[in-house]
Amino acid sequence: MRYRTFGRTGWQVSEIGYGLWGMGGWTGSDDEESLRALDRALALGCTFFDTAWAYGQGKSESLLGEALRAHSGARALVATKIPPKNMRWPGKAEYLAADTYPPDHIRAYTERSLANLGMQTIDLQQLHVWSDAWADDDGWKRAVDDLKREKLVRAFGISVNRWEPTNVMRALATGLVDSVQVVYNVFDQAPADELFPYCAAHGIAVIARVPFDEGSLTGTLTRTSHWPEGDWRNLYFNPAHLAATLDRVDRVLPLVPDGMQLPELALRFILAHPAVSTTIPGMRRPKHVERNLAASDGEPLPPRLLDALRTHRWDRTPNATP
Repeated sequence: MRYRTFGRTGWQVSEIGYGLWGMGGWTGSDDEESLRALDRALALGCTFFDTAWAYGQGKSESLLGEALRAHSGARALVATKIPPKNMRWPGKAEYLAADTYPPDHIRAYTERSLANLGMQTIDLQQLHVWSDAWADDDGWKRAVDDLKREKLVRAFGISVNRWEPTNVMRALATGLVDSVQVVYNVFDQAPADELFPYCAAHGIAVIARVPFDEGSLTGTLTRTSHWPEGDWRNLYFNPAHLAATLDRVDRVLPLVPDGMQLPELALRFILAHPAVSTTIPGMRRPKHVERNLAASDGEPLPPRLLDALRTHRWDRTPNATP
């Protein structure tokens, strides 16, 4: 496992981290298998774990806390997220800051997450949604200052809305934001235009989420893929979007080198960008942990292959799909 500096915090974090959304109640998740997967990740040197209260209303936080207690003394950095008070995703400018992230709400959910994790301090606390319309609000700024001063959190970050990578720039300019979490993968390359250069210049860590485009870049989806009722992937991959996505996956597949699989190629593409501090694939099974963490071996993709992958950029807008 290779490690990168997490922005101005100076932390050394595994360049492949762990996203815990899938173990918060996704179809097919199994708590015992999730714990085995976390155990394997810790054994293999993964040190960055990203969860959220919204992942099962604290369930994934509790599972992570259990895994870390079983590895007392293990080197691990924990990131979690505060849901918006109005419980509406994504964040929109039409919502008031006072209805989304008032100071008492930020504190209350930080305390809930601390209890779920069984920790006294959260390494990285994040806002789970954002609109830059709230950048000038004093409430969230005061709450962040208080949480850091009281040592309830060590650093603070923002998770950016899907397909809106610049809808955080005003918040970053406040100097209060230590990290930004953003969708970045073979298809979603827009963060590299403005966000990444700004973060690199100002010591802001970058967490690249959704490395596999919610599963399409694992190569396991088909044109008949569907999930049980209530699984959010039925909305994301509605029939039209699923078909358009798989057409694009089919065009990427010929680029996968011999001896490599599509998920590995997807991770190596992300790691090729120097502004990325860590990427957080979702993993619920030990075999997935082993496969994904193996991509952190320091072997870069050839420049010509990177150039070819960049041609598969797919610029989408928030209203393009659910």
